[in-house]
Amino acid sequence: MNSLLAVSPEVEAALATGLPVVALETTVVTHGLPHSLGVEVALELESLIRERGAVPATVGILDGRARIGISSAELERLASSSAAKVNLGNLAPVLAAGEPGSTTVAATMVLAHLAGIGVFATGGIGGVHRGAERTGDVSADLTALARFPVTVVCAGAKAVLDLPRTLESLETRGVPVLGYTTDTFPAFYRRDSGLPVDARCDTVLELARVIRIHLALGRQTGRATGILVSNPIPPESEMPEELYENALAETLSALEREPARGRFVTPFLLDRINRATHGRSVACNRALLTNNAELAARLALELTGERE
Repeated sequence: MNSLLAVSPEVEAALATGLPVVALETTVVTHGLPHSLGVEVALELESLIRERGAVPATVGILDGRARIGISSAELERLASSSAAKVNLGNLAPVLAAGEPGSTTVAATMVLAHLAGIGVFATGGIGGVHRGAERTGDVSADLTALARFPVTVVCAGAKAVLDLPRTLESLETRGVPVLGYTTDTFPAFYRRDSGLPVDARCDTVLELARVIRIHLALGRQTGRATGILVSNPIPPESEMPEELYENALAETLSALEREPARGRFVTPFLLDRINRATHGRSVACNRALLTNNAELAARLALELTGERE
């Protein structure tokens, strides 16, 4: 795999000495946020993780190699390219073609796992799409969570998904869903979906204990899954309920009129929500991303024994 993975010297040194490392995706840079903001937020997340005492490892694909810890110049290059949105299914073809690629949750998980990184911060995971009983549209993020023992810190699942079925699918796959300071699963822009999590943890120490036990059980059985840490968006950044409901209804109606499929669905929906909320959703997205990166850094410190 050495010919396919390019680990930055900073990340390589951190992993070799047991320092805390936090993986970050790049789809948010190329598809999740407006172009002018994507790189700015990505660098902000890296800076925040460093401030908390961990090492950021932003993951992207350039020149036929998966970059684990890309430079600011490489990040700018990726953001300026027509990067493919990379998941489990097209990871190998994009690498083989030498094309630029931005990594989804699923692709970031597999590459982080291959590099030896156990904690990953993102915005929200993909899941079971509404109408999946007709379309079969289920995100590869759920498959990755079932296969790779990486802890994913997120603000729940994308709000446009079928959240009850997404949680049911995670349960079927044996993926623990932990709520950080919450009994209920967050709904990305909103703090509370009304759906219960598997367990509530009120401190980073509690989270780390559950994660260690889960991974130890997985090593004994030879099958460890990922762990989902759901971290609600900060109260002051939560989207007002009426605006959220109206934007969601408008977005789902647009999807009925202009159907998108597969990896194109989420960018389509995020763009529509951004329009419907007059940019408010982008501010929410930025707030939850930084909130998740901060928690992931603290968790990585706890898991490596490097206390704050």
